[in-house]
Amino acid sequence: MAVFHFEGSQSIDDAKKLIGFEVQIPLADRTPLPAGSYYVSDLVGCEALEKGSGRLLGRVTGVQFTGEKTPGTPLLVVETPQGELLIPMASDICREIDAASRRIEVALPEGLGELNRE
Repeated sequence: MAVFHFEGSQSIDDAKKLIGFEVQIPLADRTPLPAGSYYVSDLVGCEALEKGSGRLLGRVTGVQFTGEKTPGTPLLVVETPQGELLIPMASDICREIDAASRRIEVALPEGLGELNRE
């Protein structure tokens, strides 16, 4: 959870006036992340490709975070022609993430695609 302090807001009543607004930070001002970590905005819009064949599975439309107290492996939400596919962001599945090129190469375990669509 983050706590923000805004200039001109000196009380909770002042802050309540800002409910529903978005907090945006220029891309150049974002804190650099360690290797292997990504901002959701860098992943959304990436193509998900099958490792080896290069077959396009679909496009990342979001990221789901699991576990409230103990974070689990995030899931990429990929829109495919067959419907939504959830792909765990585990390193043995998401083999190569190149956010700059908007590409994620994945090695789906057998049955994962079918399991997600049931």
